[in-house]
Amino acid sequence: MMIEKLTQQEEEAMKAVWRNGEGNVKSFLDNLDTDVPYTTLASTIKNLEKKGYLTSRMLGNAYLYKAVITEEEYKKKFMSGFVKEYFENSYKDLVNFFVEQKKLSPTELKEIIEMIEGKK
Repeated sequence: MMIEKLTQQEEEAMKAVWRNGEGNVKSFLDNLDTDVPYTTLASTIKNLEKKGYLTSRMLGNAYLYKAVITEEEYKKKFMSGFVKEYFENSYKDLVNFFVEQKKLSPTELKEIIEMIEGKK
């Protein structure tokens, strides 16, 4: 499966699917962080199925959907492409960017170093 960057609306829908597991559009609607009309979410879910991110099966008169790809797989693939495209495949440059933008505090940086060194 070719993993492509999803739109923000598609990502929100996928987050609801990942939180919910297998379910119908209504159950995903209940797990969304934002207010979205039922028809909009239903359309987004159908598009995600066409793109290969979801599979469906009929249960009674409703479709149940579930993710084909895990949230971790999506993050890994997307982040790898992001670092490659925007930071010349350098995670060091990525961290440096956040330091320069004052998005990482010295305390957070120390925590990251400890994680790398295996102390946490």
